[in-house]
Amino acid sequence: MTPDFFRAGRAVIVAVALALGAPAAGAAPVHGIAMYGAPALPPDFVSLPYANPDAPKGGRIVTGNVGSFDSLNPFILRGTPPWQLAHLTHETLMGRSYDEPFTLYGLLAESVETDAARSWVEFTLREEARFSDGSPVTVEDVIWSYETLGARGHPRYRAFRDKVARIEATGPRSVRLSFNTEDRELALLAGLRPILQKAQWEGRDIAEAGLDDIPVGTGPYVVADYEAGRFVRLTRNPDYWGRDLPLRRGTANFDEIRIEFFGDDTVLKEAFKGGLLSYVREFNAEAWATQYDFPAVTRGEIVLSEIPHGKPSGMTGFVMNTRRAPLDDWRVREALITAFNFEYINETLTGGRQPRITSYFSGSDLAMRPGPAEGRVRELLLPFRDTLLPGTLEGYTLPEGDGTARNRRNLRRARALLEEAGWHIEAGRLVNRAGQALELTVLLQQDGLLAQAGAMMDIYARALERLGIRLTIETVDKAQYAEREAQFDFDLTMMRRALSLSPGNEQMFYWGSEHADTPGSRNLMGMRSPAAEAMIRAMLTADTRETFTAATRALDRVLTAGRYVIPIHRYSVGRIAHKADLAYPVDNLPLYGDGIHFLPEVWWQETRND
Repeated sequence: MTPDFFRAGRAVIVAVALALGAPAAGAAPVHGIAMYGAPALPPDFVSLPYANPDAPKGGRIVTGNVGSFDSLNPFILRGTPPWQLAHLTHETLMGRSYDEPFTLYGLLAESVETDAARSWVEFTLREEARFSDGSPVTVEDVIWSYETLGARGHPRYRAFRDKVARIEATGPRSVRLSFNTEDRELALLAGLRPILQKAQWEGRDIAEAGLDDIPVGTGPYVVADYEAGRFVRLTRNPDYWGRDLPLRRGTANFDEIRIEFFGDDTVLKEAFKGGLLSYVREFNAEAWATQYDFPAVTRGEIVLSEIPHGKPSGMTGFVMNTRRAPLDDWRVREALITAFNFEYINETLTGGRQPRITSYFSGSDLAMRPGPAEGRVRELLLPFRDTLLPGTLEGYTLPEGDGTARNRRNLRRARALLEEAGWHIEAGRLVNRAGQALELTVLLQQDGLLAQAGAMMDIYARALERLGIRLTIETVDKAQYAEREAQFDFDLTMMRRALSLSPGNEQMFYWGSEHADTPGSRNLMGMRSPAAEAMIRAMLTADTRETFTAATRALDRVLTAGRYVIPIHRYSVGRIAHKADLAYPVDNLPLYGDGIHFLPEVWWQETRND
């Protein structure tokens, strides 16, 4: 089957669905919706399984971010807001359970209704739903939010807008979205769009909002105070409308959350050791094992907690910008991956404690299987055999180094690949037939999330030098980095894509050609793969978990064999160092492990008697 076949077939299905129009027989409002099957929690559930419904309220926590901020609006492209705001201050019609692959329960909406084909979805608002200023959440607010964010909001909202044929009020508290695309995930995605207050933005352009233009939200927290670039203080709204909802019991337990900003990760960690911060997340296994023995830990004032999870590895590594030659040649990309001496780098910087990512969905049932593609996976990929890179059908594994600093075997293989691609050594430099030297720049954010990225690149640069390649490491502040990343102004840069057990439409935003040249796109590598897009469409239209899994494994093959990223290590466990008076439900950890849905959402502060 060709891509045209997929498009034609999809058009026929959508036309039939839209022609039928009316709700399918048996459709009825329900309390939750799952991607496949039924929600795990019954209509009368008390709380999320990983929350403590009896958790005490009160207390204060201080967390830290590296960098700065110049916006408090997380829904537009302009500016850099604190990443936590969208989750803490605003809500959606439905809320996630992070103990299930992809299931939503009513939040602003009391119920959801859809047909068997999921060609439309209808939500009924809770009568008690309120914004933080006390005004009710209306159908008009919902429709305005979908339309405005789709047209003027961050680009991540626009792809969804294009798949909505119609949005309309169907009652005083109900709203229906009808879709123009066959995509079973859309009914769930519709429930996850933030709802803003229309009245706040009357006669104003939300896309041009300044620092003082803080969107009014419905969430449990509001921005109480801030100082540009230094801190943001959030306080729990005492009149929060949803505090007694089952989805909210045992969550938002702290009275105050303060976010402090630091110039680099080292200063942030020192602030934690000095008692200024309540907790830090540690992403370096070597640092976790060797640097958390300071006095507050030995005295029991700081506790070290490890949180397991069942998520895919996602992709963390150095992405290559295929919009630029010679990175558009897969042989050059394979050579660069081969020259990256992961085994030596991992041993040097992390003590070999963190396993390497082997594919985008490694560590989960969605990961591609070793060896040749078989069964349904092979059937999905075969129509694209002429465009697939070597290894996609046959099987692909990352090159392994010998663990030594020189890594001679891999460098010889890398040199052979480069020669095959038309590069040769001349006066100690690797040049092409036109005599142009191969010089690359890796763009890094100053002391970002992965503090050892610069050290990795220092080792890598020495290896590339032996191939005649000059690698320049350019480190810039957060604001410059955000702008250059948005404009794809790099050869290589650090990329982290956290992937879930229910990948869907976001995959097209990550890897789809439609967004390859859109400023701010998440498709950092600039890939254009009809095969990848067909696999994503197969995922979105799958009506069983088995079909969905096959399509995801096929996508994993296309991405991994595409050689777009130099993968590094995966985070197999969450590591949190925190003050001893902070507690969490130790015996009921969520399937997704750590994240903002876990800390701070379901943690609480215990009263100290000493």
